[in-house]
Amino acid sequence: MIYVICRGLLRMIYAVLFPLKTVGRENIPEEGGVLLCGNHTSLLDPMTMGIKLKRKVNYMAKAELFNIPVLGQLVRQLGAFPVKRGGVSKESIKTALNLLRGGQVMGIFPEGTRNSDSGIAKKGAATFALRSGAAVVPAAIIGHYKPFRRMVVVYGAPINLSEYAAGGSDSAEAVTNLIMARIREMLETGKPSGN
Repeated sequence: MIYVICRGLLRMIYAVLFPLKTVGRENIPEEGGVLLCGNHTSLLDPMTMGIKLKRKVNYMAKAELFNIPVLGQLVRQLGAFPVKRGGVSKESIKTALNLLRGGQVMGIFPEGTRNSDSGIAKKGAATFALRSGAAVVPAAIIGHYKPFRRMVVVYGAPINLSEYAAGGSDSAEAVTNLIMARIREMLETGKPSGN
């Protein structure tokens, strides 16, 4: 309930500050586990990637946030779960896999940090995808969060990972590269990939 209320408030705020256009929302499966993978340039990206979707999007958030009175409880109600700085704990991995296997949506930023223009991504998203069997939907967040300027989120078609199902380090690297290639393609074209 809190998630729905906050999402509604954020939609109103965005309508004024950062008019948000979405392209390709039909590419997000209506049920089943979904790993939503996007580029990451701002603290606002998790909200931007998820507020126009019908389904609740869960995210990892730094553990320190959960220690702040009131805010910690609110963040948890909004679908976030804690992850420690410097690495993902076994508990965080277990939580993420349980969410995905339980048919929920999880948002993740494969590059790991904001303002990364290196194009180098970590293998976490690929590992979650391969271990959970969730649908992988690439997302491109386009814009610079300047007041009253439009932001755009493009959602691509789910990526077929069947040929990588055997797993292993090589598969995780190949899937990571594929996810990032789809995101880059959408950033350049502004159109959903894989359609």
